[in-house]
Amino acid sequence: MKKISLLALTLVFFANLGFATEVNVFSARHYDSDIQLYKKFTAKTGIKVNVVSGKDKALQKRITEEGTDSKADIYITADAGRLGAFDAKGMFQNSMTPLIKASVPKNFRSKNWTGIAKRARIMYYSPERVNANELNGMTYEGLADPKWKGRVVIRKSNNIYNQSLVASLVRNNGEKKTCEWAKGVVANMARDSKGNDRAQILAVAAGEADLAVANTYYLALMLSGKKGAEQQAAAKKVLPFFPNQGDRGTHMNISGGGVLKNSPNPDNAKKLLEFLLTKEAQEHIVNNTFEYPMIDGVEPHELVKQMGLGFKQDLNTKVVNYGKNQAKALECMLAAKWK
Repeated sequence: MKKISLLALTLVFFANLGFATEVNVFSARHYDSDIQLYKKFTAKTGIKVNVVSGKDKALQKRITEEGTDSKADIYITADAGRLGAFDAKGMFQNSMTPLIKASVPKNFRSKNWTGIAKRARIMYYSPERVNANELNGMTYEGLADPKWKGRVVIRKSNNIYNQSLVASLVRNNGEKKTCEWAKGVVANMARDSKGNDRAQILAVAAGEADLAVANTYYLALMLSGKKGAEQQAAAKKVLPFFPNQGDRGTHMNISGGGVLKNSPNPDNAKKLLEFLLTKEAQEHIVNNTFEYPMIDGVEPHELVKQMGLGFKQDLNTKVVNYGKNQAKALECMLAAKWK
């Protein structure tokens, strides 16, 4: 019996030794540049990064169903609302380290997950049909103003970026006011919601609407020419506008990740999160995805700089509130018949 026990312990030791040089990332981010970044991490640390890519629902379902048998170490996605909702199901463990705490402002992390890049959800307008006076003091709340009737385009209510934006309004203005606001926005839509963020910008460029809501990196992506000459030309027909400069500031969201509850390699997972917050990694991220850096001392891509860097960010509304108010936000939108 003693020999069998010693043999079992030896096998467990060598099994753990095998795992010690790897980390398994389940990622809903769809950037090839992320894979290049993980290779840099491996070159520096010797820790192999295995990546499983997919859509959020599929990845979350797999992680949940596999339970303690899951090989997943880190879940990475592009929205604080998604991270918060998954965290509420008890799927993460404490992911904080002194380095992460020192690098990431409190409002862009929780104890179980952290932002690795920032994105702003702003407005885009046609300078031919919208003058500066109309946008003077413009806010997200102002999207419900009747003067915009038939002039606004925005994605569907099932879009997580919209859900997080509306969740921030619930946090700041209360559920009742936000539900009334949602009705006003629907009344002002130039057409039923459809398409991705780039489709909203394209609609303004084509004259189908005067004002669109979309994340900043989409305009930069279009301007870069990576989506073709037609979209590049369309992007040049609109101008960005950063709302709520007179009060809390422009709505900010994150790409982020956390160490999963059943992670077999939690130490390696934390090392990878720390690496993603280094200057080298941050420069790689912003120059490939057009997001904003999470840490100080790194500048965004030139195309993002051209949109303006002096805008006031909403640093008071903690992104953990997006997940907490996600259900209420969706209820408001659906009650308003936001498709």
